[in-house]
Amino acid sequence: MTKPVKTQKEKTFETLQGAVLQCYEKGEWMLLSSAVIPGESPVLWAGVFQDKNDPVDSVVAIFDISRTHTGKVSGFCTNRDSCEPDKDKTKQKLDKVLKPAAVMLRNSSITSVAVLRSNSWVVLFCGTKTGLLIRVVLDESLEPGCPTVLYSSEEDRLFSPKMLFNPGNRTHIYLAQGKQMRKIPVAQCGVYETLTDCWSALDPFCGWCGSKHKCTFQHDCSSSEWVSVPGTSQRRETISVHMNRGTTGQDIVVTALPNLNSSIDFSCAVEECGSPGPYPCSCTLSSDSFPAQGLSLRINITVQRETHIQEVHLKNCPSIRGTPTSALCMECISAGCKWSDAANSCTWRPASTAFSAFTQDVCEALPSGQNETKPEILSMTPSEVSIHGRNGASITGQNLKSVTKVRFQGTLDCSPKESAVRHSGNSSSESLVFDIPAGTKGTVRVCVVSPDDQCHGNAKLTYNSPPICRGLQPKNTWASGGRNISIVGSRLKFVERVKHDDLPADMTPELISETLVYPSPPGRQEVSVNVIVGNQSVSCTDKLTYLPDPHFTSFTTTRTGNDMAVIIQKTADSLALNTSEILVEGLQGEKSYVCEVQRIEHSHDTSSVICEINNQPGLSIDTVKITIGKFSDTLKRSQNLAYIIPIPICIAFAICVVVVVWYLNRKKQKMMRMQMRKELDNIECDIRNRIREGFVDMQTERSELISSTGAIPFLDYKHFASRIFFPEGGPLSTAMMKDITQLSVKEKQEQSYQALSHLLRDQLFLTSFVHTLEEQKSFQVKDKCLVASLLTLALHDDLPYLTQVMERLLAELMEMPSNAQPKLLLRRTESIVEKLLTNWMSICLYGFLRECVGQPLYLLVCALMEQTSKGPVDSITGKALYTLSEDWLLWQAQDFSPLKLTVLFAVGTEGEVSEPLEICALDCDTVEQVKEKILLTFHRKFGFCYTQQPRYIDIEYERDGCYVALQEVDSSTEVKGEVTMLNTLKHYRIPDGSTIKVITRKPDAPQSPTLSLKEEPDFQTKYCHLIDPELVDDKCTETKKLKVKEIYLPKLLSTKVAVHSHVENLFRTIWGTSNNNRPLHAVKYFFDFLDGQAENRKINDPDVLHIWKTNSLPLRFWINILKNPQFVFDLEKTPHLDGCLSVIAQAFMDAFSLTDQQLGKHTPTNKLLYAKDIPQYKQEVKAFYKRVQEQSPLSSQEFKDFLQEESKKHENEFNESVALCEIYKFMQRYFNQIEEKLEQNSAPSGLKKELQEVRELFESKKKTSWE
Repeated sequence: MTKPVKTQKEKTFETLQGAVLQCYEKGEWMLLSSAVIPGESPVLWAGVFQDKNDPVDSVVAIFDISRTHTGKVSGFCTNRDSCEPDKDKTKQKLDKVLKPAAVMLRNSSITSVAVLRSNSWVVLFCGTKTGLLIRVVLDESLEPGCPTVLYSSEEDRLFSPKMLFNPGNRTHIYLAQGKQMRKIPVAQCGVYETLTDCWSALDPFCGWCGSKHKCTFQHDCSSSEWVSVPGTSQRRETISVHMNRGTTGQDIVVTALPNLNSSIDFSCAVEECGSPGPYPCSCTLSSDSFPAQGLSLRINITVQRETHIQEVHLKNCPSIRGTPTSALCMECISAGCKWSDAANSCTWRPASTAFSAFTQDVCEALPSGQNETKPEILSMTPSEVSIHGRNGASITGQNLKSVTKVRFQGTLDCSPKESAVRHSGNSSSESLVFDIPAGTKGTVRVCVVSPDDQCHGNAKLTYNSPPICRGLQPKNTWASGGRNISIVGSRLKFVERVKHDDLPADMTPELISETLVYPSPPGRQEVSVNVIVGNQSVSCTDKLTYLPDPHFTSFTTTRTGNDMAVIIQKTADSLALNTSEILVEGLQGEKSYVCEVQRIEHSHDTSSVICEINNQPGLSIDTVKITIGKFSDTLKRSQNLAYIIPIPICIAFAICVVVVVWYLNRKKQKMMRMQMRKELDNIECDIRNRIREGFVDMQTERSELISSTGAIPFLDYKHFASRIFFPEGGPLSTAMMKDITQLSVKEKQEQSYQALSHLLRDQLFLTSFVHTLEEQKSFQVKDKCLVASLLTLALHDDLPYLTQVMERLLAELMEMPSNAQPKLLLRRTESIVEKLLTNWMSICLYGFLRECVGQPLYLLVCALMEQTSKGPVDSITGKALYTLSEDWLLWQAQDFSPLKLTVLFAVGTEGEVSEPLEICALDCDTVEQVKEKILLTFHRKFGFCYTQQPRYIDIEYERDGCYVALQEVDSSTEVKGEVTMLNTLKHYRIPDGSTIKVITRKPDAPQSPTLSLKEEPDFQTKYCHLIDPELVDDKCTETKKLKVKEIYLPKLLSTKVAVHSHVENLFRTIWGTSNNNRPLHAVKYFFDFLDGQAENRKINDPDVLHIWKTNSLPLRFWINILKNPQFVFDLEKTPHLDGCLSVIAQAFMDAFSLTDQQLGKHTPTNKLLYAKDIPQYKQEVKAFYKRVQEQSPLSSQEFKDFLQEESKKHENEFNESVALCEIYKFMQRYFNQIEEKLEQNSAPSGLKKELQEVRELFESKKKTSWE
């Protein structure tokens, strides 16, 4: 837009011109920052663009917006020319697109740009998200030079988009970072000490000042004395030397071209030259006298009374011989010679050839000359280092034997960095060791270089900010050393060694929970502590103070029973020792006894160390050894003659007592020995049999399930949702569901409910309502879960809106100060939005649960129940011999035998019976357990349940043609003390192959005692089944049989083997590896939402995202389903089944954990049971997360259609009026607080008025109901 003269102001907008910027590549680009490049012509404009589809991709581009001779801007259009719709469409399209004149820099984190001109140079200053200030220099052809990092922030904080230069000479740039303002020089001329360094830096702000003999800014030197670099080339060489064959064909002409401005006077001379050449600064040499090994020349250039001397070595072109390979060709071209394609040899350049005529492109067609297979990189360790680099890194791969060096290429490096490979005796083709050089923050490409200088592989290496050492804990140690010193700071994982400034050797620390720990070496006085990172040393803020070794003076002992307490006196000092640092041993002759330090007591001048030696009757120590780190001291008890004299007398008396006792008890001990030997033999035999039985079980157990489980008893959606939303049940859960008579009738809500429903669909009101409730101290976690479920039901018919509200509440939850630790987010359900997320996941994943996961889960439950029924199950406690949980292991069970019974069902009233049904039972089963197995077998065989429940049937045993009624308690029941034993099949002496008859009890029949046993309040104390109460109470020890729980632990493993295939099938169905399912829409959408939130909050730790995703889906939804199958199926979950499912759920949780399990002999069995499977599960979980991330993102409209379809599937299944009524009760309770919150949020008056109308409608409804 151009402002015309005052008389034609109305034509201002007619000068408006515009264009579409085409930035770099195809795609949608977003402008982040821009700046006009100062200068008259051409008018240039620089912009920072970010790819909308790839937030980590950004570029800096320059556009030419100069006006043409017609007064228009080239590439722009106005409202009067080619943008008119009736003009040529092809021209219109071309005119509207403005392409960049140059693309300077492509980086993943550029956010701001500022520009300066210096003579013909253009200088760009770019700020990044990671706190880097990058400078790029462009010559007059807009060719960029090598980027330079002027400033790097240690805290990785981005700069403000606005960057300003100081007025006047503009030698500094001002940057705002957080609450700080930084002043950074635009160049560092003082670091270039020589004329060569100053020229080769290609810094347009720096030049050589002849009068001061140093590199300076232009304003620090007179114009006549200041020599700058030319703006026509990005060449860093001060002098370029070229060789050509002379016109006669027998001579070689050597020419030196200084890289100077054409306006600068200089003189040049080539020493050791045969004769002057045809050009200035050249000489002529005879090709016959040119040495085969090459020729060294000295070139003198004098500029501003400064003489620059450069030595160059020229190679004899025909002497470069060998097998014609690409490496030999490149050596020829690099030496300034010509490669002859016809002869495949190196020759002199012809006289008429330009200096830049030959490039290395001619070498690409030649073979590499290497017979070995190309090297490949599989992994690199580490993949993250600080900007100081790392020593001793490693690469694993294939064909690495011939690799000579490792190359690093970053976006800010014009030339790659290289590191030589460390060669040792154990070098192999599968791994190599090298040092990572220092670099700048960002990601670089790593490849390995073969002998032909080809680079292979493509690994990624990330440079981060250096570590910071903030302090030491503790800050002192003793002179002998050996104290564990903790280094506190940030990014300490990059530290390689620890060094004290007075010691030549370094210490290797151990990283424990982001803290470095190392043992202090011996030393004196105070020392500085440094951490070594790469080849750099980072100082710690604290110094380590050496104090004298502790001084122990004496010790005393006291006895308490079989234990001995030792009190060691010590001179007070400032070491502040703790009990874990002190090791005490009591010495009695050659034997030593560990004395466990209990506490340390301090007084004014002394300290006392109290320790105990346990379970050592009659012990007397005369020496104490104290060890603290590398310091050791020994104390001896002082001898007193008054105590020594009675010792022989006491010894003689003790010998007499021992002899008498031995003589009296000799015969008694012999008898006891014989009895104990007999008992031990019996115990050994029993243990041997139990171990053999457990081994046979583990080796013969198979993972088999019955051929048919019948129809899977899925709950319908409304019952499933009700149990998820209201897990405690109750009348409110029932009232929320419409009965079968209401399903086909769409309820017309009352006006009050309609008004409240409309109000809830205002996002500002709903978020204010939620925040108000959560701010109330009387609003408990139980109330939060209830309100979340009520809102879910009230908005169930509008899932897209519910999703928007949930996303906004989650984003606000992440911003709360209480969530300063991102890894703790979504860990529990302590807010409305967290319960809302649980409900939302349940709605979106119900279809997947019903169609895919339901069958594997039901088969797993059936397999657990069947495996449990193979062994004894205690009817009182529910413990079983075959289980997954050690807490539910029936290790007290006696021997049992399996029985096969033939069951007949009574039909009609004339004594007819059904077809026989064969069942499997155990002789230790109670009557009620036999009934349950009969009905379960009936359901599995016929696919439907029997018509009666166990409490309404009786079973009879056929003996000698008569049927005997079986009851759990009858006149023949055995009674032990106050406990009644339940009758079993063994009690009735029922043999294998017997016939059992099932009869249905008549309505008027008297109630059998078996019907009400479990309903009695003292059932578990009054009755007994398999666990003998004498064993529990430790009575009758002379008659009970030895039972060791650990002998039965293999039963856990055999149960795991039996159900393992079902567990793996269920797990892999959940995370989609069993049938290569694509990730679900809801999972992909929500994980992308979490990725976006992490990007917005600049969270780069991948562990945080892993924890967020794990807390939101596996641990929030799937664990709930695994532990509660009754939420999905119409079945009863027994306490024993709950214990088994808890072990499987724990393995599922461990599969998503980021930490490795630390297993030991005290590790619980539920951790050990699946310990070998967890690593494989973790790999599958990583693959699942990766597959979700790599899936193409869903568009907003696609996901909205999915949510609307889910709402439509289950519409009219819930009583929304009941949910709205319950919501209003909370609104009424906190009505004034809600009004205040709306006022704070600047809610419109219409919203406040609508809230009042809802209140009036509900109040009038109450009055009407009262009347």
